Amino acid sequence: MLRDLGSASVQIVHDLKNQLNGLKLYATFLRKRLEKAERPADEQETIAKLISGLERAAADMTVLVRFGRQLELRRQPGTDLARLVADSADGTPFEADGGPFEGDFDPALLAEALKNITAGARGEGEANEAGVAQRVRLSGEGSGAVVEWLGAAVSDGEDPFRSLAGATGLRMALAARIVRAHGGEVSHEGGRIWARLPLQQ
Repeated sequence: MLRDLGSASVQIVHDLKNQLNGLKLYATFLRKRLEKAERPADEQETIAKLISGLERAAADMTVLVRFGRQLELRRQPGTDLARLVADSADGTPFEADGGPFEGDFDPALLAEALKNITAGARGEGEANEAGVAQRVRLSGEGSGAVVEWLGAAVSDGEDPFRSLAGATGLRMALAARIVRAHGGEVSHEGGRIWARLPLQQ
């Protein structure tokens, strides 16, 4: 019963996402008409905010649909984890200790997971309460690698991978599923979040 309810909910959310995308097309059409007619700036700003809101809602619904469906990994042997982590750091200082860091990963899915964890570690752009400089570090550990997000904006007593609080919580939960599907694990403690992933031997 619960599984059926979940499947139905995912389908409803998928349909709503499609409707939002349709509304975005209409709003984009109106924006172009307003620009051509040289309408007042406040009207153009309002339609731009409407489009932005529709885009955010559709993106959040996409994450919810993907979270509710089975993951299908397309592994590529020899995928460079260091490159994926560096790309996902997105301006956050990144350092790698050792290497090589090659594994049988789905580069697209793992890149998405790493980007979502980086965004979650930043606390959606909020200042870090502890005032610790944020950085991402990659190092070898046994037969695997550890990616660490140091200075993360994580509240004490709250598991960022299980909270499901808002869009960020959902993205963090999806990221944890992706890492686990690769045979890895995620955890956190204080201002530190980390993910362990197996490497090719």
